[in-house]
Amino acid sequence: MRYLALTATVLLLTGCRSDKKKVIGVVPKGANHIFWQTVHAGALKAAGEENLSIEWNAPTLEIDSSRQIAIVESMINKRLAGIALAPVDRKALVGVVERAATAGIPVAIFDSEIDTDKRLTYVATDNREGGRMAARKMGELILGEGEVAIISFMPGSAATMEREEGFREEMKTRFPRVRIVQTAFGMADRAKSRAAAENIMQAHPDLRGLFADNESSSAGTVLALKARGDAKVRMVGFDSNDQLVADLQDRYIDALVIQRPFVMGYEAAKALGRKLQGQTVAPRQDLSAVLVTRADLEKPDVIELLHPDIQSWLMKR
Repeated sequence: MRYLALTATVLLLTGCRSDKKKVIGVVPKGANHIFWQTVHAGALKAAGEENLSIEWNAPTLEIDSSRQIAIVESMINKRLAGIALAPVDRKALVGVVERAATAGIPVAIFDSEIDTDKRLTYVATDNREGGRMAARKMGELILGEGEVAIISFMPGSAATMEREEGFREEMKTRFPRVRIVQTAFGMADRAKSRAAAENIMQAHPDLRGLFADNESSSAGTVLALKARGDAKVRMVGFDSNDQLVADLQDRYIDALVIQRPFVMGYEAAKALGRKLQGQTVAPRQDLSAVLVTRADLEKPDVIELLHPDIQSWLMKR
């Protein structure tokens, strides 16, 4: 009887251990912007489907690659089952991603590329095409000629570098009479982005357009345009939040290129779940962006894209 009781206890404990959820880490570039919160919601949805738990951690500043490295190193040391990472810098995070691979921990890269093939998959917006979308709209707004400038994120960020490259390529091909006079970096800070936009408009009084290639740059650039009160300079932004959508409605912004962060977070976490179940994972998933103008704001699919229901997922943490 004692033997049977002991056997039953062992089986019960073993069963408990097998039912315990595996933990994956999700490491965005930051946590404050609605974009990353939406990524989190998507990852939570996928984790629920895959019977996983999520450890969510991010740098306070979106430009802090050192802090992001430390977060990933901690997750490796904890032997998490997998990691989804949006690298702040495509080169700086290579070492820690390769260390995870050596430790047998799969890493799904999302949002922004990294310079190593030691990753499970790459899930991101087709950023180059997003830049081309912005260029086509800007060229149309300024009638195919004049000076424009770019307010970017930071040097070394693959996603925004690709957007800038796509913007430049499309302008050169389609609108050869448009001249890109300057690129400035807002460093994930709307105040710095505003100052950069103000300085560019001061230095180039004939400027016709500004392309801001991320949320913080868009937020800062539109503040500069509001302060200037000059409708001559047209603006195309990238990403959205409630204020940017309001500014689009109020004609301070002419168009926004919108990503699908919920899908991005979902697919990155889903890829880890599939890998942990022994399934094959596609090495790359390109997500399409959507160009939104004020004429689109009442469309049901655009409303859903701009105002995703993320709280129901975040409350399940």
